[in-house]
Amino acid sequence: MDNSYYHRFVADDRSYFSLIKKSIHKIAEDAGFITLRLNELNIILAELTSNLQKYSAGGAEILATLSGTDEHSFLEIICMDNGPGIANLTKVLDDGYSSSSTIGHGLGSIKRLSDEFDIFSLQGWGTILLVRIYKTKNFIPKKSKLKFSALVVPKSGEKVSGDGSYIIHNKKGFKILVADGLGHGPDAALAVQEAIHAFRICTESSAVENIRFINSSIKKTRGVVANVFIYDAMEKKWNICGVGNISTKLIGGILQKNYIPYNGIIGHNIPNSLNDVILAKEDYSQFIACSDGIRSRWDVVKFPSILKKDPVLISAAIYKDYARQSDDMSVITCKIL
Repeated sequence: MDNSYYHRFVADDRSYFSLIKKSIHKIAEDAGFITLRLNELNIILAELTSNLQKYSAGGAEILATLSGTDEHSFLEIICMDNGPGIANLTKVLDDGYSSSSTIGHGLGSIKRLSDEFDIFSLQGWGTILLVRIYKTKNFIPKKSKLKFSALVVPKSGEKVSGDGSYIIHNKKGFKILVADGLGHGPDAALAVQEAIHAFRICTESSAVENIRFINSSIKKTRGVVANVFIYDAMEKKWNICGVGNISTKLIGGILQKNYIPYNGIIGHNIPNSLNDVILAKEDYSQFIACSDGIRSRWDVVKFPSILKKDPVLISAAIYKDYARQSDDMSVITCKIL
């Protein structure tokens, strides 16, 4: 899976809405989306911004990114607000329903026009909407027991992100790299890209050995902090190792565990002694990992029932409440069903 990042649009002033809609439209247009799909996107964006104008209460933002490959590519939009929240989600998702005196199709039409749609809302906290529009209409992605989200947002003013992640599927299962280049900007982004390249070609089955291989491969960069997660589907076990300040929580049905990485900088100085942490999938079926662009006291407990949602919504809720906005920011969520 390619490493990519989200375009961030601050949406707390209606005077910016037209520019936001044009910018997101251009992302899809440049990707070759046909006119029908672009028209549907325009309706969705009009409804999203209309809702923000009515209910956002300031601090709203929209994230957008293009994911996938070729005809299977899709535009993903995350819309977040600090409004009053929605008391009755079932009612407002009926197509044609409007919660104000205006005539409109609201959330129902957004859901109908989207290929994939999810929503999370808490009263007094706000609402997050997730919309996916595939380049090929009516494309149905293959169902997978692995749900993965990499929400990566560059520091404001930067055109690239010094945070990144990469997932590789193999015969045994998969492995994931979550990395943060030192600082931000092009040099940090280059360090992460070099780390991803080393991760891709490493054939070791141990998380420790992946870390060591990356360390020896990126010595000419400014270095990264990173965690490696390897999942063996046959053994149903996690193999984890990390160096630096990537904050990670592993979550199970009733258990939650913080993973504490080693001190150091990959590419410059890592401990001589590193150990793999082995955990059973039956105890921990998902993890959430955050770069230091997310405040360290983040927790999902404050978001009731969100762990049942699409991993993108989990990542977005953490980002919404804990993003520093003074550095590159990333929240990686992985769930095995």
